[in-house]
Amino acid sequence: MVFSIALAILGDRSLAEETAQDVFLELYAGLDHLPSGEALLRWLRQVTVHRAIGLARRREQRPDTSMDQDALPELGVEAAPADPLLSPRLRLLVGSLPVIPRTVMVLHYQEDMSAEEIAEALSMPVATVRSHLHRTLRLLRERAAQVLH
Repeated sequence: MVFSIALAILGDRSLAEETAQDVFLELYAGLDHLPSGEALLRWLRQVTVHRAIGLARRREQRPDTSMDQDALPELGVEAAPADPLLSPRLRLLVGSLPVIPRTVMVLHYQEDMSAEEIAEALSMPVATVRSHLHRTLRLLRERAAQVLH
């Protein structure tokens, strides 16, 4: 879960591995103070998302190491679409989104998180999460229509 979230947000396997390693080091260092069970999963998601978003933003601000928009980010969960060409196209479309809308989409559709859970993980209002989901889906549909036709 930690690696797949980082990978979907960052689109770079080595950075996702580094992020996952940092998250697990933080987990190990704070083991005595962290909750268990479902609360620990929420903590892991929240820390992973914040670290990955921070890293993605830093990469976007430095032009010499900016994210390659032509690269296809790997998604942690491989779906079996009816059209085998759809999956790479979808990855390209999702990977081209700005970091926050991309993160909201990944958490909702890959991690099956509700808008309320995403709002908690990203420290934003639920209405903002729903707005991101609505606008990003509309944008993806428009971009998909252009790519597929």
